[in-house]
Amino acid sequence: MARKPKPLPSLEWLTPRVKLSRAISLASFIGLAVLLVVWNLAFADLHGARTWVVVSIQLIPLLLVAPGMISGSPRAHAWTCFIVNIYFIQGVLAAINPTRMVYGWLEAIISLTLFISALLYTRWAYQYGRKAAGES
Repeated sequence: MARKPKPLPSLEWLTPRVKLSRAISLASFIGLAVLLVVWNLAFADLHGARTWVVVSIQLIPLLLVAPGMISGSPRAHAWTCFIVNIYFIQGVLAAINPTRMVYGWLEAIISLTLFISALLYTRWAYQYGRKAAGES
């Protein structure tokens, strides 16, 4: 016996949630990029490595989804959920090191915020699109 699908929330309920989750995900996306750049330019001990190479390598995954994040694509937000796990793991590993503890905690918290907000934006944006198209 097939289950009856759960009804979609109303557009009035979805609209503020879509806007808020998008704003939080975009702010944390930019915050993560800024944290990586500032840390590597000002505080990181790179042991003689070229700073621009390290920054470039760390920013490549974010730059791949940046156009979609800026344009508000739910698919880009979904891909960001996969990509941001790299930064979360890096942040947790950095938080173990006493000399990089603050950076690690900041990176882990910003990554977690980005993951949750991008995930919620993806869900609510697709629900909004389905509801606006007339699906009940």
